[in-house]
Amino acid sequence: MREETEAQQGGAGAAPAAPALRSRAASLRSRAGATEAPGARAESQPVTLPLDSSSIPGASDCARCVARRALGQTVQVARSSASFVADVAVGALVIPLAILINIGPRTYFHTCLKVACPVLILTQSSILALLAIAVDRYLRVKIPLRYKTVVTPRRAVVAITGCWVLSFVVGLTPMFGWNNLSVVERDWLANGSVGEPVIECQFEKVISMEYMVYFNFFVWVLPPLLLMVLIYMEVFYLIRKQLNKKVSASSGDPQKYYGKELKIAKSLALILFLFALSWLPLHILNCVTLFCPSCHMPRILIYIAIFLSHGNSAMNPIVYAFRIQKFRVTFLKIWNDHFRCRPAPPVDEDPPAERPDD
Repeated sequence: MREETEAQQGGAGAAPAAPALRSRAASLRSRAGATEAPGARAESQPVTLPLDSSSIPGASDCARCVARRALGQTVQVARSSASFVADVAVGALVIPLAILINIGPRTYFHTCLKVACPVLILTQSSILALLAIAVDRYLRVKIPLRYKTVVTPRRAVVAITGCWVLSFVVGLTPMFGWNNLSVVERDWLANGSVGEPVIECQFEKVISMEYMVYFNFFVWVLPPLLLMVLIYMEVFYLIRKQLNKKVSASSGDPQKYYGKELKIAKSLALILFLFALSWLPLHILNCVTLFCPSCHMPRILIYIAIFLSHGNSAMNPIVYAFRIQKFRVTFLKIWNDHFRCRPAPPVDEDPPAERPDD
């Protein structure tokens, strides 16, 4: 009796378990079927084929070429814009401020100092922009095959921002105490006057010659000048070395590329020569004023030196536009994109094709 009762209880418990086992087995079979025969599901769902650029002849090379050109144009626009903005700012702001300072209106000392500091900021930005362009041309000749991966738009923006930050630091240094306030206050108090000194606003009355010679010239003008000379000497050497190499039939056209770079380097060397010719006379006069206080210099000589220094920034955009096609096209691109809303033609500035022996 006990065995029959247990058998009846076991059968009653197994009965409801059978449908669950059958349902689980059906689920496993459906999964296996979906895995083994995916074509059955494809009949009821649209098929989407991934587009592989390698399946189209030349598609990957075309995509790389388009990306490389877009990247090069972006870096070139940023690079040219920095120099263009610096030179235009010197012409539009510095020259009027310099004329105002040379007129000598009577004003407070710190007011005159605030007028003199933008002159230092913008002229320094023009110098650093020339240095940045020289470094850019060196990298383009030194590592033409890796140039687009090294000189990215983000790094170009960082470099331009760094140039402007340094320009502000150099130009605003007199505002933080390196000026002639102590000398002016001593003379002001000796005359029995009180309050902030009122002076005839002239550059040499508010800006210390020690600052102009030891800090501005010996640190921020002369070293960039010498560095640019060395960079362009190396650029000319590398270009001549590449042009003298025998070019194989399958090497693309590197001679054309380096020939274009040689032309650009000559134009930039001309800009460097104009830079030295324009800026050195003024700084030499500053050195004479500091080291030989008793030496008398004609006023007209000082005016000529000031005119040459500020005129350099007016000459640079003209040299860019007439001698360097890339800069001319870039300036037209900036003008058309931002003022006329017309696209400018792209600039073909691709590096030479990679050779097996590179």
